[in-house]
Amino acid sequence: MKNRTAFSGILFIGLGLYFLAGQMAIPLLRFLQGWPALLAICGAALLGQAYSAREYHYVFPGFLLFGFGVELLLANAFPSWPHGANMFFFIIALSFFASSRKQKSGAGFGAFFLLLAVVLTFSGRGQPLFHLVQTGLSSVWKFWPLGLIVLGIYVLWAKRR
Repeated sequence: MKNRTAFSGILFIGLGLYFLAGQMAIPLLRFLQGWPALLAICGAALLGQAYSAREYHYVFPGFLLFGFGVELLLANAFPSWPHGANMFFFIIALSFFASSRKQKSGAGFGAFFLLLAVVLTFSGRGQPLFHLVQTGLSSVWKFWPLGLIVLGIYVLWAKRR
């Protein structure tokens, strides 16, 4: 980090609110207690640094930490808030898309994680189309992690050559 003013400033403000929430009995500040708030604070600090100092390589980790923190805070505060693995894949997809706007790479990974989030969201809900696909490919579906392993090995080998 060349210029740490945005990162430090946002981090100090966030940590101040975090510790103030622990000492005060204000319901709004109680919302900021717990480790999910720390994730969101660190993510917001990284995003502030990324955009203020034009250090765009901090967009992905900043968006990821901020998104995970906010998702966990909202899931704890509101019982009807959607949560689960599908939401985390959705946040990862959004992180790749936000990063790809500035770094011109990663949109393909964003599309992959978005597709994965959509499949996980709707596959267990009894949707007829996903039920048909799931029953038709049930024997192959058991081995989809092997496809990820093969893809990972290919990426490692292709990168080394």
